[in-house]
Amino acid sequence: MTIHHHQHPYMTIHDFDSHSHIGWDNSIKPIAEVDSQQKLTYQITEASGGQFTKHSTKKDVETLDFGRINPVAGPVYVKGAEPGDTLEIEMLDFSQLDWGWTALIPGFGLLTDEFKEPAIKTFDLTKKNTVEFLDGINLFMKPFPGTVGVALPEAGNHSVVPPRKNGGNVDIRHLTRGAKLYLPVWVEGALFSIGDTHAAQGDGEVCGTAIEASMETTIRFKLHKGKSIAEPRYEIPGPPTPEADSKGYYVTTGHGEDIYKASQNAIRYMIEHLMDTYKMSEVEAYMLCSVAVDLRISEIVNMPNCLVSAFLPNSIFS
Repeated sequence: MTIHHHQHPYMTIHDFDSHSHIGWDNSIKPIAEVDSQQKLTYQITEASGGQFTKHSTKKDVETLDFGRINPVAGPVYVKGAEPGDTLEIEMLDFSQLDWGWTALIPGFGLLTDEFKEPAIKTFDLTKKNTVEFLDGINLFMKPFPGTVGVALPEAGNHSVVPPRKNGGNVDIRHLTRGAKLYLPVWVEGALFSIGDTHAAQGDGEVCGTAIEASMETTIRFKLHKGKSIAEPRYEIPGPPTPEADSKGYYVTTGHGEDIYKASQNAIRYMIEHLMDTYKMSEVEAYMLCSVAVDLRISEIVNMPNCLVSAFLPNSIFS
């Protein structure tokens, strides 16, 4: 780790492997201490923890070691942070994207019973703002950290897979440059960690993975003393999806008494539409839903059924 002293001191954490951990555990020793208003740059490794390369095949998915999945850089001790405070994380920059991957991992994802075979697709991320999904389909690159959070007050190691009251694997695709995330502080120093960086994702991340990519991530800490929140909140600086909104959407819907099953149906119908209209395979369609389609709750009060819509942006098709 190098520490640069300027007017506003900031740190860069280079060696991800020796500065990362798996799971939330408030007994892990901090890798650094920061002040409120300090900036920190991380070199973050993608969610496989280096198990995949740009040449990976489905064989690599079959042999994936789940014990090494979703490592996060940290924890960082924020000076003065105490239980009951709120920690603000401002997303300043994401850079140095090279390549990314999306995979179907058996047993994982919204339609896991229908997609039992492993699959992986890799992407060139060296073009500045877009990434080619297939010939004629270009996605908008909008980098953000999928996993971002603080230590829990409960002792022991808690899985990094689900989101929790501390943040965690939230996969909020709107935490892009300029966004501010507010996290409740549960332990002294907050013990903040970050990882699982994504180049692009749809709301829902339905196949279980986004475009997972290593990248350099810069954030700024700000401590709000005595301001308590029960769960994370965030602010975004402008419209969430202007690029996607520019040419309208094709939308499928799913209804049911269970919002999960309604979501499954909305995505099943979108996969059907993508296969029929764009002649892609079922696996490609499912992956595209994960990286570009937004699930939205249209209605949740008209008992006994709720309604979920799946929004496909027309602007990704040339």
